[in-house]
Amino acid sequence: MGKQLVILLFLFGFLMPSYSQSTTLTLTPEQAEQLFLTQNLELIAEKMNISLADAAIVQAKVWENPTLTVSDLNLWSTDTQREGEAEVIPPLFGGFARNTQFSIELSQLIQTANKRGKLVRIEKISKEMTVSNFEEVLRGLKIELRQALYELEYVQHYLEVVTNEIVSLTNLTESYSRQVKAGNLPKSELLRLQSALFETENERLETETERNRLRKELNILLNLPPHTELFISTARQDWVDPETLSLSALFEIASENRPDLKLSVLQTQKLEKTLAFEKAQRVPDLTLSASYDRYGGVWKDFIGFSVSIDLPVFNRNQGTIKAARIEIEQSRYGEEMQHNTARNEIVEAWKNYSLIYDFYRRIEENPLLTELDDMLDSYTRNLLDRNISLIEYVDFLEAYKSNKQTWLNSVKNLAARFEELQYTIGTDIK
Repeated sequence: MGKQLVILLFLFGFLMPSYSQSTTLTLTPEQAEQLFLTQNLELIAEKMNISLADAAIVQAKVWENPTLTVSDLNLWSTDTQREGEAEVIPPLFGGFARNTQFSIELSQLIQTANKRGKLVRIEKISKEMTVSNFEEVLRGLKIELRQALYELEYVQHYLEVVTNEIVSLTNLTESYSRQVKAGNLPKSELLRLQSALFETENERLETETERNRLRKELNILLNLPPHTELFISTARQDWVDPETLSLSALFEIASENRPDLKLSVLQTQKLEKTLAFEKAQRVPDLTLSASYDRYGGVWKDFIGFSVSIDLPVFNRNQGTIKAARIEIEQSRYGEEMQHNTARNEIVEAWKNYSLIYDFYRRIEENPLLTELDDMLDSYTRNLLDRNISLIEYVDFLEAYKSNKQTWLNSVKNLAARFEELQYTIGTDIK
């Protein structure tokens, strides 16, 4: 499937003459989804956030830079400092730093209580949250794609129904026009047929407008050229019987696969790691220093070392730690609410799917559905042969369209409800 799709897309791009000319592309839903996963611009952009999260982890591992300080530097010297021509301060080498006093200090911050390690752990959880965010975007876009594919498939089939009606009505109108001119039929019957024909043609225009809208949405989702005329080729699908699906099993699947549930858990974990980091902030960091002082004190070349540390007398990060504990408690309530919401969504989706599945099965078992097209041809011939009245024909035409539309709607709604059920558990039902 993958290689075939690559070849198909290569030929599609190679043979496409220009953006100003319409190009027909026929895909199965599986091919459309593969194309979506590789070409959707929103997914590509969202996936880059994972690389940004990796960069944040790298940055969290980095040590603080050392600090170099040059101080007590005199940029010039006075006569008094030089004592006439005598050199009070000799140069370091050559003529460099003659009569010049200065001090240099190099210091390095040392984080205590494993603060850097705790910060790295926070960033790693942030990356997991970024991955879950990407999966949530993918989940939302995937159901949007599939729903649009089912809608386009429905429109394609309904256009066939409307076109069949138009062909039948056109043939009848032409025949009735000749009969009216010959004086064999009243104009009122021809007017009735023309009215039905115009109404059906208007319905086709509205349906084609809807098809254009769906093609626009799919072209954006699949990142296709704007003049692409997409057709969906589908095979008969065996739908899963809802009675074979256990709600408890669906709950478990959702807890393992739904990105928003993972996010709620990861949010609590991140706040717990943040609390540990804030507690570590109570432990003062050390600053180690090494300094060189030239003629600044008793010794002309003094090298010294020092250690500095904050004294946690007043600020022990009490407020931030208290706030972090409250945020953890809030997050746990949010996590529980998110899981409860998910379970209710699953029950609702399962019930809706069960309802449409039962309706779909009842319609599918109706033997008349497969005979509707033949019956339309038969009614058209019988009307031409004057075996039935125009009223009988128009009544059948309405019943033909209604039955076809009901059947197509049941298939579309069944697919939509099934996708909603899969959306609520966060993965495909095998």
